[in-house]
Amino acid sequence: MRIFFYWVLKGVFVGPFIKRVFRPWTTGMENVPKKGAAILASNHLSFIDSIILPIELDRRISFLAKAEYFTGKGIKGWAVRWFMLATGQLPIDRSGGKASEAALTTGLSVLRRGELLGIYPEGTRSGDGRLYRGRTGIARMVLEGQVPVIPVAMVDTEKAMPIGSRFPKVRRIGVVVGKPLDFSRFSGLEGDRFILRSITDEIMYELAKLSGQEYVDVYASSMKGTGAKTAR
Repeated sequence: MRIFFYWVLKGVFVGPFIKRVFRPWTTGMENVPKKGAAILASNHLSFIDSIILPIELDRRISFLAKAEYFTGKGIKGWAVRWFMLATGQLPIDRSGGKASEAALTTGLSVLRRGELLGIYPEGTRSGDGRLYRGRTGIARMVLEGQVPVIPVAMVDTEKAMPIGSRFPKVRRIGVVVGKPLDFSRFSGLEGDRFILRSITDEIMYELAKLSGQEYVDVYASSMKGTGAKTAR
């Protein structure tokens, strides 16, 4: 069923329509492996990041998304749930603790099937266009899944659909895909928090280079209520 929704999005109507309207440009798509598991680590500027990237990729990709998106009531709830399934989103509980372990298990199950997993290391959308500190869950998945990381920079998606907007604006947006990052030298060290932080910081450094964003060494979630508009 999930695959059916995905191909409805990508090939039947929505994908071609979005490509015609937003005319996304891409570079570095050759860095995405044709087969085998990998993590695509992306900056996160807008809700439409999770629309544009799956449409531009030749391969199917799954994202981890908060479970609340899948539990809405009525027509709106159905529409959101359909959209989440169509874009390859997987429901996870983001409350921490045991929920974090469940999210890790969900992500690893995608990788063990030899598929692509999309992760936003910042954990939430940036409200001011800057790049924030990454959370180390991505590093654990990299080491436990024994997969490469493909850094991805979304460009100008926040201008097309800023946080709080109900509908996107028509403007051109872009996707920049960097070269794969290999962390196999840290194999077996997924329990070392210093190694996890080092891996995560290296990923964020590559994202900053690709995107040109200013890097801020604090978590995006900590900026809520400080004047920076972060996603809720």
